[in-house]
Amino acid sequence: MTLGRRLCAITLPLVLLGACSSDKHVGGTIVISSAADADVLLPPLTISLVGKQVTDQIFDNLADVGASLNTVGDAGFTPRLADRWRWSPDSSFVEFHINPDAKWHDGVAVGGADVRFTFQLVKDTSLASPLSSNLENVDSVTVPDSLTAVVWFHQRMPDEFYKVASPVVILPEHLLSKTAPASLHESTFARAPIGSGRFRFGSWDRGSRIVLQADSANYRGRPNVDRAIWLVASDYNAASLRFLNGQADFLDVVRPELVAQVKAKEEKLIVSPGSLDYAYVAFNLRNAAGSGPSPVFGDRSTRRALVMSVDRNAIVHNVFDTLGLVSHGPATRILATSDTTLGIPFDTASATRTLDSLGWLRGADGFRSRGKTPLAFSLMVPTSSPIRMKIAVLLQDQWKKAGANVRIDAMEVNSFGARMEDRKFEALLNAWHIDPTPSSVREEWASSEIKKGGYNESSYRNPAFDAVIDSAVREMNPTRSADLYRRAYRILIEDAPAIWLYELRNVHGASKRIEPVGIRPDAWWGSLAEWRVKD
Repeated sequence: MTLGRRLCAITLPLVLLGACSSDKHVGGTIVISSAADADVLLPPLTISLVGKQVTDQIFDNLADVGASLNTVGDAGFTPRLADRWRWSPDSSFVEFHINPDAKWHDGVAVGGADVRFTFQLVKDTSLASPLSSNLENVDSVTVPDSLTAVVWFHQRMPDEFYKVASPVVILPEHLLSKTAPASLHESTFARAPIGSGRFRFGSWDRGSRIVLQADSANYRGRPNVDRAIWLVASDYNAASLRFLNGQADFLDVVRPELVAQVKAKEEKLIVSPGSLDYAYVAFNLRNAAGSGPSPVFGDRSTRRALVMSVDRNAIVHNVFDTLGLVSHGPATRILATSDTTLGIPFDTASATRTLDSLGWLRGADGFRSRGKTPLAFSLMVPTSSPIRMKIAVLLQDQWKKAGANVRIDAMEVNSFGARMEDRKFEALLNAWHIDPTPSSVREEWASSEIKKGGYNESSYRNPAFDAVIDSAVREMNPTRSADLYRRAYRILIEDAPAIWLYELRNVHGASKRIEPVGIRPDAWWGSLAEWRVKD
């Protein structure tokens, strides 16, 4: 979970249900209730959503994508560490000028050399950063003077500015250059980082809280609050209770069954019509040893039959009511390339015929097998997500009716993440936060991402998909590019390396004592420094 991208600007209206105030106040503490902890606070290695929420406050990128979420060219981007930039006439490079007032939290000035160092680090294969694919089109970075970084590209691409300016935050060379990239994950810096953002790292009590302090001398101005605290709960119920009883000011996900309680407390509900979040079941197409195809998921027709056996509409309605939408692939509805006509339909009769024809025959217990191979697999789920735990049970029941024997393998989130990265699973139920550009689909499904640190945990490989998606990424004409993306989505979905289940309408809860502003569908926390606590 960088933690994707898109081809044209969008503006999503947010509906704020609750009282508003124009009171102005600087100071105080905002407390955010979270059902999960961060994994690591080193941005190139952070894969947890909470970790990204926190590190985005501590570190700055060169320029922010902005509320419009446009990722073509640089329209709408707002300065961060770069106070201005200049393109070459042929777009072969972009020259970033670093704000001369920008400083790391230890007082050292930020410079162009930090940009060069960061890009080299993120691309270093020994670091194995999931962000490295953002910089594949970067040929080199030159530093003509202390406040300038020139980023050179291999070729012109529609979202080349976004990829270098926004997803990759800049890191301090003077603090990290002497540590081997492979050792950074376990470094002191990864637990207590020093950045240039509007909040400084305060403390991290694992499993309990993360505290950030306002950087009062920040080059972009001090935050409106003194502190931001993430209270980490053991599960969602505990996290939501903290918000409802007033221990926390903000709950990032309000589940449908909580809406009435939030309204009864006369707290605010912030509702977005869409989001960049979706969930899916990923099938591991390789066997446990990684030496060959999976005996179940290595067969395309078997995967398709398992997809046909799932009534996604029933699952989404059961779990989310009106706050969730059935997903139609790796692009949520707010992306211009989304295509809701795609998908393998729910059809138990066709699934039965397919499984029978493939030799997956039912035994006396109702479960299928092909020779000595049972149609059986484990479904890995993080215990930190009650939503996914509930969905896992519903999937288990539907697959049982189809003759598949599914075991739910529930585990704590860090173990879940480690097993996912190492591809030590048969199937997993994952939630994904995509970037606002469609080219991010490569991060999870391109053959090149079947590598250490790559997001293609299914080990899905199809040269036809790779070729079409590579053409889509390079196509400068928005209409032709969108057509290519949709063609690639169709290839991917028809191959069924996953079941795309749902995408969310973002619903957040905010207490009456705070004024949250600038909430976007890609990152509610993007303008946290502008939030206020009322008098």
